[in-house]
Amino acid sequence: MNQPSRRQFLAVAGASAATTAAALALAACSSNPPAPGGGSTNANQSGAMKNFGVGTQFKATQPLTFSILMLSNPAYPYNANWLFFQDVKKMTNVSFNPTVVPYADYTTKMATLINAGQAPTIIPKTYPGQEDQFVAGGAILPVSDYVHLMPNFQDKVSKWNLQGDVDTLRQADGKYYLLPGLHQQVWVDYTMGVRTDLLDKYKIPTPGTVAQVEAMLTTLKSENPGHYPFSDRWNQPTPGGAFLQMMGNAYGTNAGWNYQSFNQGAYWDTSTSQFVFAASTPAYQQMVTVLNGWYNKGLIDPESFTQADAQALSKFTSGKSFAISENAQYVATDQKALPAGQTVGKIPVPLGPSGATVVGSRLENGMMISSKAVNSPNFEAMMQFIDWLWYSDAGQVFARWGVQGLTYTGSVADGTFQLEPNVDWSGLHPNATTKINVSYGFYNGVFSYGGSTQLLDTQFPPPELAFQKVMDTRTPLPVPPPAPLTTVQNQQATLTGTSLMDDVQAQTLNFILGKRPLSQWSQFQTELAGKNASQFVATYNNAYQSYNKKFG
Repeated sequence: MNQPSRRQFLAVAGASAATTAAALALAACSSNPPAPGGGSTNANQSGAMKNFGVGTQFKATQPLTFSILMLSNPAYPYNANWLFFQDVKKMTNVSFNPTVVPYADYTTKMATLINAGQAPTIIPKTYPGQEDQFVAGGAILPVSDYVHLMPNFQDKVSKWNLQGDVDTLRQADGKYYLLPGLHQQVWVDYTMGVRTDLLDKYKIPTPGTVAQVEAMLTTLKSENPGHYPFSDRWNQPTPGGAFLQMMGNAYGTNAGWNYQSFNQGAYWDTSTSQFVFAASTPAYQQMVTVLNGWYNKGLIDPESFTQADAQALSKFTSGKSFAISENAQYVATDQKALPAGQTVGKIPVPLGPSGATVVGSRLENGMMISSKAVNSPNFEAMMQFIDWLWYSDAGQVFARWGVQGLTYTGSVADGTFQLEPNVDWSGLHPNATTKINVSYGFYNGVFSYGGSTQLLDTQFPPPELAFQKVMDTRTPLPVPPPAPLTTVQNQQATLTGTSLMDDVQAQTLNFILGKRPLSQWSQFQTELAGKNASQFVATYNNAYQSYNKKFG
């Protein structure tokens, strides 16, 4: 449920903690090193196409097999006979030799294999920040040295003006070690969901601002005395994660999941061109003050930020609450859980002092590549294959939606795309008997992420598409500049930042829920100073200045 983390892996999907698995690096190995400057030699070009470019269908000139770390999701368990694998082989002349790992063990298994020097060549489902721990050991490839072999990747970075986003992945040596999923625009999914049948009943217009959300909750409260209109879920690993992220967006600060994901509270202030401590800014205080006002009016359930997800959903579906944090996938399941005649829908992320802006990264989980790969005779062919499957328009449509005439009709490019009525993904066709990921292996999280807004829109039912159209009009706030930490700096920042983050999360809720008076805000700031907040931020500013001096 969490937003992908930019530099920290703590918020990634909840994977937890290996057995040794032999993994083939590539179809064959060679001792030939890459050409100076990150090029490739003739010895690295076996199987590669000579005229591979944007829009070219990749097909290896000989059969190739690449090893890959393969996540098996319990919702769509790995199946070696998936049509996805069969069609990849037909189209590209490439097969996989997978190391299959259950979802719950994926992150731990990944680290174990990499540290033991036994990792497969292609290591997908890696979130930005997860690669940091492997850079110093030399086990993963500095992929920035080889993106010249990837015309589709380069084209999208250029066409969508993504270089600044990609630069946030750079390490202290100026290189990046992760090939990220690329989105054309910031994809906003999480917001507040409300009982839309009650909005109709009480003639409440869909709110567009923070003040209008408060007015909506106030009306729901007055019409239903004794009820708390808003009762929230998704409190792991960050209490109030999605809700506070939404409110932080409105006030132009990082809060909730974004607080954790973006440097544990080191917030880039464009007005001063430096990092500041998010919880010490006037914007953060203003957000907390407004939410404390909501609580004092009885608009927020006191259990909102501590209760289990099931308890929150039970309150919502039984009519004890009327608003809850939502995303597109959960709207479909929550609607099924509601009694007949009741409906739920997402409201646009409310506007606040920051205006019609949106906070977020256009990078998604991507992949690492084992450093051993560069010595393979098939290295260039592998980079071309990755570029086609993960970054070309055709490869992205295939990985997501499968085979025209079998799983879908029409075309994404001309807007006529339609998922076949007997095929379902995430409630698009809730009565269909075939799930595209379970039965065929398409829309599998290992291979399908990123893409154009036009492609992204194909996955949405009409209400969600309307939400996305509103959010697409918002202006993304600038991403922070590169501030890669050295190993020593990272250890310092992690220790200090984790302690500060825990305190900020706890005290934020204490202020909101009235357990601590707002009159003690200055005292809270003194406490943060005592926990080395200024030194924590200085670490990022020093890293930014050092990087900018070398590479800026």
